[in-house]
Amino acid sequence: MKNVALIFAGGSGKRMNSGAIPKQFLELYGKPIIIYTLEKFENHDDIQGIVVVCIHGWISEMRKYVRRFGLTKVKAIVPGGETGQESIHNGLLAVKKLYPDDTVVLIHDGVRPLVDPETITKCIECTKEKGNAMTVVPATETIFVGDGKPGVVGDILDRSRCEMVRAPQCFRLGDILECHEKALEEGKKDFIDSASMFHYYGHTLYSVIGSTENIKITTPIDYYIFRAIVDAKENSRIFGYQ
Repeated sequence: MKNVALIFAGGSGKRMNSGAIPKQFLELYGKPIIIYTLEKFENHDDIQGIVVVCIHGWISEMRKYVRRFGLTKVKAIVPGGETGQESIHNGLLAVKKLYPDDTVVLIHDGVRPLVDPETITKCIECTKEKGNAMTVVPATETIFVGDGKPGVVGDILDRSRCEMVRAPQCFRLGDILECHEKALEEGKKDFIDSASMFHYYGHTLYSVIGSTENIKITTPIDYYIFRAIVDAKENSRIFGYQ
């Protein structure tokens, strides 16, 4: 059974205020964010291949980066669609051309460069055992559901029972592709992610606790947090901090 990372890098990053540069191509110390992400899967012993879904106008640039940084596990770079759902479907079709239906596919945001090897390993193991794996972190703040009136607090949820879904979101290729095909046939185009789609079509979801560092870089403050974490890790290697 193969394990393949499907890296979604199709967004334009409007909330980043980065001008013409999509957020996944913003650089830190001469390296784009997307490369930091790809390297986590490139360097993981249990990952056999990587498929990248890329914003259309940046595919040639993505290929240059793959060659420049020596990413040998990248097997295909395909264009994204008009929505995240369509982009992931494009990526799954590319994976299907290369690998069998029992392949474990790890769907991951290109702008989550801080995913750790242990989380990747746990996701693969859970998917092989139970059929899927959703990376989650415990909720650390109070969560309430709005009641539809602006400024009015609705039901307050029990925080101890709440978890926030992150990535990777992992499935057997045949199972998640079947759900995407059903959604396409039914004209359902508004699923926020593959986990919600998988749940909608009757599958039980299984969770894996991930690292709180595994943030999604969406806004400028996220970028600064990312830089601070990278600097802290580098300092720990240089000075031997624990």
